[in-house]
Amino acid sequence: MNRPSHKELFGKLSESRRAVGLARIALLNQVSLAADAIELDYDIELDLAKVLTELLEAASPADYTGGRPPQRSYEQDIQGLELFAFTVASRRFKCRVYLKFALAQGWFWLVSLHADRPLKEAS
Repeated sequence: MNRPSHKELFGKLSESRRAVGLARIALLNQVSLAADAIELDYDIELDLAKVLTELLEAASPADYTGGRPPQRSYEQDIQGLELFAFTVASRRFKCRVYLKFALAQGWFWLVSLHADRPLKEAS
């Protein structure tokens, strides 16, 4: 079976929306996330929950751009957890936004949130 399935992704998005709605948000690499927030021009302290809510509401299983099967984290705080990546069109930022996260015990772990940086083709 080719994981994650459409149904599994729908469930992960629903679980993410629930965790963010309850303000159960953990940041994995705060320095990197703050730099990306500056680049996107939002206040990470004041606007992060709203930004995440907007992106997760706009996201669908069709926006999944992560691995099949999902990549596992090697970061200490979320070691071994599956990582889910989505590239979502954002009205707020007027661009496509790359969002990567993990879920654990009702918590949404934000791994990456930045303007989509498409891979450049080799010349």
